[in-house]
Amino acid sequence: MDERVYNFSAGPAVLPEEVLRNAQQEFMCLPGAGASILEISHRGKAFTEILEAAEDNLRKLLGLKDHFRVIFLQGGSRLQFSMIPMNLLRGRSADYITTGTWGEKAVVEARREGSVREAWNGEATQYKRIPTTDEIKLDADAAYAYFTSNETIQGVQFQKEPDTGSVPLVADASSDFLYRPLAMERYGLVYACAQKNAGPAGVTVVIIRDDLLGEVDSNKSGMLCYENHVKNQSCYNTPPTFAIYIVKLVTDWLIHTVGGLEKMYELNQKKAALLYEVVDASGGFYRPHAETDSRSLMNVTFQLPSDTLQAEFIEQAAEQSLCNLKGHRSVGGIRASIYNAMPRKGVERLSEFMRDFYKKNS
Repeated sequence: MDERVYNFSAGPAVLPEEVLRNAQQEFMCLPGAGASILEISHRGKAFTEILEAAEDNLRKLLGLKDHFRVIFLQGGSRLQFSMIPMNLLRGRSADYITTGTWGEKAVVEARREGSVREAWNGEATQYKRIPTTDEIKLDADAAYAYFTSNETIQGVQFQKEPDTGSVPLVADASSDFLYRPLAMERYGLVYACAQKNAGPAGVTVVIIRDDLLGEVDSNKSGMLCYENHVKNQSCYNTPPTFAIYIVKLVTDWLIHTVGGLEKMYELNQKKAALLYEVVDASGGFYRPHAETDSRSLMNVTFQLPSDTLQAEFIEQAAEQSLCNLKGHRSVGGIRASIYNAMPRKGVERLSEFMRDFYKKNS
């Protein structure tokens, strides 16, 4: 296959074509550096400027004030599942709001580090919805309250942050980072693996409030201490230079081409509506996994009447360059991941295909 398809993969996921073209143009020789981004020192002027620009872009997009720190780490969400309790528990307990597979995994790792209670668990609902405010039973003395803002596998998403009062709110925003503005003053820590919505695999953005950093614990591994990474400006070890460079290009695109996160949110709402309209008009032929008020704008998940039809749907969609639509093995069905970089044209093509497939097979 030598032509680009519409890539609905849940991650690593689609990147803006403008970003890919810019990276291609600069790949052999980064302007002013005399070498590729893959070859330059992480402590040299050229990369330092990229690192600072990526942080500045994030600060601008999210309206971050000076008491937030931005660091670029490796290890993905799996490492954050451990680093967060290692750094924030400090002998106390934490609350976890579990709305899907990734929340489940976070709880397992946090319990290795200390006391954890689930303020709500949606397993009994098959993770088809997020909790109502009165269902979340929070501890006012918790060290922090953790939630996953968007569950990629189940396709459920918080439409607004849970209210945790004075307890620091911690979010795994890996699959919906930068899809809309965030009320950052409500958060203590937000992290995101870039490969869903902000860049390529290999870098994790962590935004942490100053008061949660604390002192460096001499008994803790240096690499697992947020304070060390903050003090060393993401260069405590050699950072993932190429991945950070792409995050810089993606955030450039969000600012200068898209026009900011308000505009991105508007575009995302319209794209998702194209698919949910087809689902809702199908009379149950397309059966959504998530309940209506919990539906994700990033991952549209639904079932077909039979495994045979599902296989035909995936095969016929791929013939029309609509690829990577198979749902996660734990849920099955179809999953269309329509992150920021998925062009509206791709979503229109998929909605047209869904209508045609329904007419032929219902």
